[in-house]
Amino acid sequence: MRVSHRFSIFTALLAVLVLAGLAALVGSSSSQASPRASKATFLASLVSDIGKFTDRSFNQSQLEGLKRAKTKLHINILPLQSNTTSDYTPNFNQAVRASVIANFAAGFLLADTLETFADQFPNSKFAITDYCAKGSASKCLAGNVLTKDHPNVMGLDYAANQSGCLVGYLAAEVTKKHGGKQVIGAVGGLHIPPVDIWMAGYKYCAKLFNKHIKVLIDYSGDFSKSDLCKTIADNQIAQGSFVEFQVAGGCGLGALKSADAHHVWGIGVDKDQSKDAKRVLISGVKHVDLGVFNVIKTTKAGKFKGNHDLQFTLANGGMGVGKIHAGVPKAFITAMNKIKAKIIAGKLHVPKKLT
Repeated sequence: MRVSHRFSIFTALLAVLVLAGLAALVGSSSSQASPRASKATFLASLVSDIGKFTDRSFNQSQLEGLKRAKTKLHINILPLQSNTTSDYTPNFNQAVRASVIANFAAGFLLADTLETFADQFPNSKFAITDYCAKGSASKCLAGNVLTKDHPNVMGLDYAANQSGCLVGYLAAEVTKKHGGKQVIGAVGGLHIPPVDIWMAGYKYCAKLFNKHIKVLIDYSGDFSKSDLCKTIADNQIAQGSFVEFQVAGGCGLGALKSADAHHVWGIGVDKDQSKDAKRVLISGVKHVDLGVFNVIKTTKAGKFKGNHDLQFTLANGGMGVGKIHAGVPKAFITAMNKIKAKIIAGKLHVPKKLT
């Protein structure tokens, strides 16, 4: 009887414990239901260009804009790195299959892929850096226009020639002060319009300061391999270049290293690259991060507008310059800022194409 009695008590206690455990599980599930329901359902993707997210420049800046949107706008993000051009299609395919609401193409080379997916997925929204929508052709700052209208595509258009002008003007100023051969250089990645537009401004305004200055321009054919850009910069410096402007993403970091090694000046691009080398004179800054963030903000608010461009200039802060080296005379900076004021006022028109 004692055994039976004890068994009955044990059985009762076990039943109570089981019920208590089930209650706890139910309570736990219900307490987590609210946070799950409140999680962000807006998903934004960014397909990088072949320069990769580690370029400390163009692609990395856009990734920073995507991450800022995640933090400030409470969205989910899907960054997709392209190591080669063959990654574009599978990356976009992954994005649209994941029900991404805002899909970003990080640059000029992705235009064909973006247009294909925009046609195939008309209910998805897309944006592309360094391109204009068809409807804005006459007003496109950079001059790169998609082949046709897409009601689900926005363009992100940057006046890189304006910032290129400012860094070119300063490059000519410091070269004049240094004396000797009046030569400066620029190292590009691929010979494409978003690279050339920087070069156009750089060359035009260097010659605006000193019409006799020689501007060397060469291309590595690559956005990643820094040794290629270093070799080109080495060769330009051997020809007398006192300033090296890099417009080649991660590859261009090699040009900055070359400038350090030869004790001449380097100029960064897209982001403030003053910390990426010891002798960075200035950087031409292109706020591609702002473009990504603004499209997400607009789309999340239900105000996405296809066949429309967001444009970025010196006037609206979408273009600019980075930290200027402490060794630059204030008078040089003042002169450069006067050029900036003329551009903003429409009194100086900087070409988009190299001549």
